[in-house]
Amino acid sequence: MGNSRGLFATYRETHSQFSITMQEDPAASWAKADSADVREIHPQKLAERASKKAHLAVKTSELAPGRYTVILEPAAVLDLVGFLFYDFAATAVEDKRSCLNNRMGKQLFAKNISISDDVYHPLQKGAPFDGEGMPRQRVLLVDGGVPKNLVYSRASAKMARQRPTGHGFALPNEYGEAPMNLVIGGGDSSVEKMVASTDRGLLVTRLWYIREVDPYEKVMTGMTRDGLFLVENGKLTRAVRNFRFNQSLIEMLNHVERMSPAVRATGEESFEMVVPAMKIGNFRFSEVTKF
Repeated sequence: MGNSRGLFATYRETHSQFSITMQEDPAASWAKADSADVREIHPQKLAERASKKAHLAVKTSELAPGRYTVILEPAAVLDLVGFLFYDFAATAVEDKRSCLNNRMGKQLFAKNISISDDVYHPLQKGAPFDGEGMPRQRVLLVDGGVPKNLVYSRASAKMARQRPTGHGFALPNEYGEAPMNLVIGGGDSSVEKMVASTDRGLLVTRLWYIREVDPYEKVMTGMTRDGLFLVENGKLTRAVRNFRFNQSLIEMLNHVERMSPAVRATGEESFEMVVPAMKIGNFRFSEVTKF
């Protein structure tokens, strides 16, 4: 009988998460943190942030829909950009279900946008191997706004004559692979500096009910939630009624004016990633919501 070799790999992690919603009728706000180390979560600070925003939002005024400069806090960035993750799967490109079809190697986003998949990043966590037992590779997906690389399972790599990148799902599955440890490069600004630099715009705490309208142009719709504030002359002046947005992620990532350093962010619509806060011009709000 011939020799047989098996593969054995293990991974252990700790996971801590804290979420709080503070309500001051009729307003509410929210804050959330996620970490491998519970000592890095500070519930008191999160509660204070949510409480302050809820208090500011007790009285809201209504603005007209239209295009605004927005300052998206990390949770809002996460829950939007997270919808791009499967587009970087070789299987999605092969099946022509990706917004990157016919766009690889071309300038798609602004030059200040870089995206990697990196399980080894100090703020990321997760098994260093995929569902097929392959070691995960760090993959530079977008460099200077140009989509450069995809991720591959063993099957999609064989088909494309590439090497597997360690992003396959456990078999059997119909999705092939996907990058699950996204890291978006940040900048040297902060939410406070973004507010101070804005003549007129909106500060967005988070988003919800996000749905895809146009898969190829990556047009998303959804609503703001838990704290939407008007910025005038570099200061938060008042809370405003929530908006529904209708916005292409490709267009959005071409109008990023400033970014904070990237942080481990957590939201409600997407999985945890390392992303910055972003100041974005020309963001389209289509209508005022009823709450």
